[in-house]
Amino acid sequence: MDHYKSWAGLKKQLSEALCDALKNRVTYFLTRYHDVHNSYGRAAILLDGKELVCFSWIEMYYQERDITPLYDEMPGSPYEELVEKMKPTWDANCTYCEMNFLEAVLQFRNMPIQEALTSENYIIRVLAIMDRRIGKRTLLKILEHEAYKDFPAWVRQFYELRLSQVD
Repeated sequence: MDHYKSWAGLKKQLSEALCDALKNRVTYFLTRYHDVHNSYGRAAILLDGKELVCFSWIEMYYQERDITPLYDEMPGSPYEELVEKMKPTWDANCTYCEMNFLEAVLQFRNMPIQEALTSENYIIRVLAIMDRRIGKRTLLKILEHEAYKDFPAWVRQFYELRLSQVD
C-alpha cells in the first residue's frame, strides 16, 4: 500500500476533487481504533450527513470466512487468486473493510479519471463518478449506455446521485 501523511490530507484531496454539485454534501470518514487489537477501523461515505456506504473491520472477518474453505478446494493457490475468485460476491455485497477503502483511495489519487471510471474496483469507480474531472459529455454517455444499472445497489446509488445532476 502507498504511504500517506495523514487521513486529513487524503480527505481534503477527495473533498476538493468532488464535482460542484456534491461539494459540501459528500463527506468521507475514516477512523482507526488504536486501542483495539490490530487497530481495527471503519470508513464511510456520507451524503448530507447520512451514511451511504460503510467499510468496516467486521467485513475483514467475512472475507477471511469466505476464503478459508477455498484453501482446501484450491491448495497451493496464491492468496490473490482466492481473492479474485471471491471478488464477484464481495462486490455484490460490499464486503470490503476500511483498509480496502484506504487502498482504493490511494490508488485513485494517482489515476487518470478515464482509467478510474473503468476500474474493476468498485470503490475506485464510486470515487471517480463523483469527481469534478468528469465532463458533461462523459456523464451523458454513461447515462445513455446505462451500464451502471447492472452495478450492485451500493455502487449504483452514487451513479444515480451524480447523473441526477445532468441537465
